[in-house]
Amino acid sequence: MTKVAQHYIDGAWVPARGAIGTTLNPATGEPAGEFVEGTAADAQAAIAAADRAFHATSWKHDARLRSEVLLAAATRLEERREQVAHLLVAQNGKLLREALGEVGAAISELRYYAGLARNLFGRVVEIEPGCFSTLHREAAGVAVIIVPWNAPVTLLVRSLGPALAAGCTVVVKPAHQTALVSNLVLETVLCDPRVPAGVVNTVTESGAEVARALCESPDVGVISFTGSTAVGKAIARATAGNLTRLSLELGGKAAGLVFGDCDIAATVRGMLAGGLILSGQQCTALARVLVHESVYDRFAAELSEAMSRVQPGPGMDPASGMGPLIDVANRERIRALVEGAPGASGKVLVHGEVPGGALARGAFIAPSLIAVDDLASPLVQNELFGPVMVIERFKDEDDAVMRANATRYGLAASVWTGDAGKARRVASRLRSGSVWINAHNKLFAEIETGGERDSGYGRLHGVEGMNDFLVTKHVYQSHIA
Repeated sequence: MTKVAQHYIDGAWVPARGAIGTTLNPATGEPAGEFVEGTAADAQAAIAAADRAFHATSWKHDARLRSEVLLAAATRLEERREQVAHLLVAQNGKLLREALGEVGAAISELRYYAGLARNLFGRVVEIEPGCFSTLHREAAGVAVIIVPWNAPVTLLVRSLGPALAAGCTVVVKPAHQTALVSNLVLETVLCDPRVPAGVVNTVTESGAEVARALCESPDVGVISFTGSTAVGKAIARATAGNLTRLSLELGGKAAGLVFGDCDIAATVRGMLAGGLILSGQQCTALARVLVHESVYDRFAAELSEAMSRVQPGPGMDPASGMGPLIDVANRERIRALVEGAPGASGKVLVHGEVPGGALARGAFIAPSLIAVDDLASPLVQNELFGPVMVIERFKDEDDAVMRANATRYGLAASVWTGDAGKARRVASRLRSGSVWINAHNKLFAEIETGGERDSGYGRLHGVEGMNDFLVTKHVYQSHIA
């Protein structure tokens, strides 16, 4: 693979026919790679190749082969773990320990779905005397996977793994910022000579022409998208004419509920880690800290002190507490949000500044903590997607649940308490796809995640993660046959 992220269509890397774009290292502002700008024609060629492979090869019928391919890919990715992680730091800016953890999670995901590939069970029912109804689980066809830049290894593999395990063929549209990373991961599958041409394809762009062609194609069976709520809704509109199946993991505004009986020191550590993961650029990152009034002042003071000690820095520096944002434009967006907080009913408790010196060339900004009481504040209602946490006060359990459920998002939440009964009771009342107790951001290959309302629909990971890539077929056989 070259330093240019090329398209891969119908079994071959495609030389650049159009413009070449440049990606920047978020920590330095210097070039970190290049990518080929895709077109609608490239998207259509990739769909056609995937469609041919789905219908003209034995890929969808050979579960053992698919399992072996995924296991081999996991082994290759494990061998390349350091290489992929270092490239991820250069293109995305995250801390090396975060990058290594992400690659490790992807390896686990591939191995998990390699096992599921051989366990696609149907059932047979003697529906009438001598007459049988057989229910088969079959691949949904061509799967489009649209991958964001914030966790491009895990978020690619958690859809690629179940799609290939199910027998689908795929077209991947990686984020242009991290396309080199995505291609390096895809090579672990593409280099396997047992994989027919057209089973895996990838087309990159920085705009929307390719995405539009993928969404509007009648030959696409399912689209798996991770990204913003606004784009997810645009995809739903674009695919409505074909009734294309969708799996959408969209925005989040995760609330952490802190009760007076929690271990405050441990909760501060856990919430800070949960909120500043990937510099806050994760849909499940802790964004709202809801604290019982009995411990609010103490908790706010301790969280403020801990946050003030977090020092942003380069991902390869083990002393860095947080990496940069993806680009300077997002850094400036976050800076403006913090500076404008008083006008949005917020009181800034920790004001994250843009550092000077060598770090000023990158997209670095220190984390911020803002106190808000008004539920209508945009700081509460909007996904900020950066190192900004909002702290709020609640009176009792009912008030805590009401406040936590008061946004349109429903992706993740956490409950922090020493009372196990209270924890389970509160968790059951939260309208979130995932709720963690005395922890945050605990994600596993075996365990489903997903959202409600503006956080999307469908499930990723686990057994249910394959559902969007499978269809159920009923075959009836009469006794006459």
